[in-house]
Amino acid sequence: MIQCDELWSFVGNKHNKQWVWLAIDQETGEIVGVFVGDRSRQGAQGLWESLPAVYRQCGVCYTDFWEAYLGVLPTQRHRAVGKETGKTSKIERFNATLRQRVSRFVRKTLSFSKKLENHIGAIWYFVHHYNETLSVAAD
Repeated sequence: MIQCDELWSFVGNKHNKQWVWLAIDQETGEIVGVFVGDRSRQGAQGLWESLPAVYRQCGVCYTDFWEAYLGVLPTQRHRAVGKETGKTSKIERFNATLRQRVSRFVRKTLSFSKKLENHIGAIWYFVHHYNETLSVAAD
């Protein structure tokens, strides 16, 4: 099972919102999918395509009720749930961790990306570091 969610950030100025779409493996806590784009079906499609094939073929995705998920995720692989169920709590917690540890994600910040490539690079750097710390802790 995986949990999916999206959070906003910006590049250059606050009028250039970028949505970071994320998927986390519920059992291992590993980030297994990332896509940066807009908050549309195209963004949900990008997240779906970023998932490894095994998750697309066998996994069940828990999301909130954002309509973009409904149009992209196959019905047999998707469960839309409310926050009160706790089925999206790990990804919500990761979003909070991302905002706390990466200064360009703080809502009121002086640190921001000027180029989209740098923004995406910072996200991937943090995700790889985060996943690596999970495997080290498991050893």
